[in-house]
Order: sequence, then structure tokens, then C-alpha cells
Amino acid sequence: MQKNEHKIDHIVPGSIAEELEIKSGDILTAVNHTTIEDVFDYHYQMNEEYVTVTIRKPDGEEWEYEIEKEYEEDVGIGFENGLMDDYRSCSNHCIFCFIDQMPKGMRKTLYFKDDDSRLSFLQGNYVTLTNMTDHDIDRIITYKLAPINVSVQTMNPQLRCRMLHNRFAGEALKKMRRLYEAGITMNGQIVLCKGINDKEELERSIRELTEYIPHMQSVSVVPAGLTRYRDGLYPLEQFTKQEAAEVLQMIHRWQETCMEQFGMHFVHASDEWYLLADQELPPEESYDGYVQLENGVGMLRLLQDEFREAMRAQETCLPRQDTISIATGELAAPFIRTLTQEFMQRYPQKNIQVFAIRNDFFGEQITVAGLLTGQDILRQLKGKPLGERLLLPCSLLRSGEEVFLDDMTVEELKKALQVKIVIVNSNGQDLYQALLSERHMDPVVERDSTWIQE
Repeated sequence: MQKNEHKIDHIVPGSIAEELEIKSGDILTAVNHTTIEDVFDYHYQMNEEYVTVTIRKPDGEEWEYEIEKEYEEDVGIGFENGLMDDYRSCSNHCIFCFIDQMPKGMRKTLYFKDDDSRLSFLQGNYVTLTNMTDHDIDRIITYKLAPINVSVQTMNPQLRCRMLHNRFAGEALKKMRRLYEAGITMNGQIVLCKGINDKEELERSIRELTEYIPHMQSVSVVPAGLTRYRDGLYPLEQFTKQEAAEVLQMIHRWQETCMEQFGMHFVHASDEWYLLADQELPPEESYDGYVQLENGVGMLRLLQDEFREAMRAQETCLPRQDTISIATGELAAPFIRTLTQEFMQRYPQKNIQVFAIRNDFFGEQITVAGLLTGQDILRQLKGKPLGERLLLPCSLLRSGEEVFLDDMTVEELKKALQVKIVIVNSNGQDLYQALLSERHMDPVVERDSTWIQE
């Protein structure tokens, strides 16, 4: 199939497309006599009251449909690839790249290095801007795609080239200026590497990024994740407790400055820094509305506040006595234990045990729950008295499926451990209800409709 021609995968029942007898297998060649590069061109052209759609039938005959509809009304055409184009892979070789630190033999999709600005808008992915052309920037500005999430790493052009192993990486920083001048909302991310882009370099990066306020609405600082599969890779080291405290000290100082000048905290530390430094999480107002929640910034604070609010709102009840287990990563386990202890003080008939799962698969330095595998959970919980049900965070699973990173299924884990499993969404309300619930649910995997992973 020629580029900019798009095979129709399905037609929505009852839609305009079905009424016009557009079929699965037909080829979309143009909208409003304009070739369609990807989903953004498609929606930009279709968001009108009068559109002309050109379709080529399987026999080669071209049909032109003139459609009158409501503004932004969907005509009901679906494509096999939601992006309507090839996904753009990353051309960098970052010294901290997690994919380069993965073992062989895992499913192919885990080795794909995404660096597609369109997915930044659609799914919140972070992109380096290195494979974006002027044409790509023009389209973002024309279609007002926002927010665009940028993997900044450093504002030092030469250092950025070295960190990304790409001689164009420093020049790519100028693209942020174009987006800023066009009023495109951005978020930034700095993956901090010890001895590389920390200390004075981090100071410089934060200072220069404040120049993009207000269109750069936030910047997160996260520590590089280091697995045990780093043979032949750049020799990076973990941050110590004292070094984590120093990172937080710098970030807090900049937050005070930004609040005074711009009325926002702007730069945020991911939760790992507070746990590593053994410091209290900042209050809710420090997160500026949790703008970088999906990047691990404020997730534990929000979980804690939602959990306690759910407990305050719950009317007094007398749940029956039972034992519940929770498995999570080593980093968050002490935090979760604190919440469960508060819960057991109110409901002494509940016995809740929290298991901190050591990450043997990727290495003990990886302590977040989202990178645990089914085999590590099975190996460390096998033979233990888990009670009536085992709670697992939804971040352990492949999006939309009951499958762990190592392709073990929840069903397989349930059979091996001989325990009912509840997959809990990442918010305090759902955790509280999962601890309190006494309902008989699905015998394979207990899952409330509100607990389904987004």
C-alpha cells in the first residue's frame, strides 16, 4: 500500500460510514482532496460540517463521498493502526536507556524504543525531539497539539549530545523554543544520572527551563533506573540517601523561587527521591494539581490522601475477620504498611500483611512495583499463608490485559499460589475498598469495575 493511503479496518455500526456503505477493506486516499499523513491530518480535515471523503474500493474503483454532518462528528471509520502511520522509533543511544538494560527473550514489544511526538500528545509519552523535522513542528503548531512531553535530560547542548549519543541532540533543544513561541503547552522530564547531569548541570537545566514558563508548565526530576543487565553499558551508579537529600534540597529551593516569581512550583521530584532520602512527602498543594502524576510525581501523596479520605467518609461498619495480603515493590512497601496499619487500627478484625517483593529479575536496584514480574512474586510468596485474597497493583500488568512483564498471566499466578487475586487500581479509594470488601467476586480474578486498569 502506498504511503498516505489507509486501509479501513472496521466501520462503527449505525454510523454515517455504514449508511454510506463504506466497507472494511476499503482504502481511504484523501479527505477534502488532501492526502492524509496520519490521524492528526485525518481529524483536522474531518472536523468540519461538510467533508469530501475519497475511497478506493477493492476492485480499484474510486468513490467520492460528500458528507454533511455535525461539526466534529465522527463518521465511524476505524483503522487497524490508530496512528494511521508507522510508529517512530528512537534513534538515540541514551546512557540510561532502560530498554538497553533488559534481558533477551522477552516479548518484542518491550524492546521498541518509542520517540514519536504524536504519541506524546495521544498517550503522554516523553520524546527527545531529536527525530522531529521542521515539518513535524509545523504540524504540532498548526493542529495545536498539546501538551508535548519532552525528555530534556539537560539544557547543556554538548552534554545532551553525550548523554543521548546523538550529535544532533543539542540542536534539538531549539525546537522547544519554537513550541514555546507558538504557545504550545509542554512538560519536561530530567532523568538524573549520578555524576553526569546532576549538581551544577541540574541547576543550569532548571534555571534555563524556567525561561519557558508558562508554556512549559512543569518539569520532573526522576532517578535513572539501573538493572543488573548493564554489561558493556555506561557505568552509572545509584544515588545514596545523602545524595537524594541534596537533590531534594535543590528542587525545594527552586520551588520556592518559582512560587514567588510565577505562582507555581514548576519543578518536581518523583516519589523515589523522598523514599530514598527517607523524607516526608510534600503536601498536596506542592504538586500543582498533580500535572506529572503518570511520571511518578505525587502518586504516593495522592494515594495516601485518597485512602485517608475514603476511611473518613466510610460509615462505621463491622467487617468480618479475615487475612489479606498485598504484594508491591520494595520502595513503596513501607509506605503501604503505614496505610494498612491505620486501617487495622480502625478495623482490628482485619489482618493485613504487606510483602515487599525483591526484584530478582531486573536486579535489586529496581525497587518500583511496576517492574516486578510474575515469577518473582510467585517465587517469594510460594508457600506463605496469604489469607483470603492477594492484592496486586494494576501497574504490574500489561495495559488492558492480565499479563505480567514476563508473560506470566494472573490466572497462572492464582493457580500456583492457590489464592484469589484482586487487581487494584492506583488510587487510595480503590485500595481502601479492596481491603474492606467482603463480596464474592469472580473465582479467578476478583476485580471491581472501578478497579479496571485505565
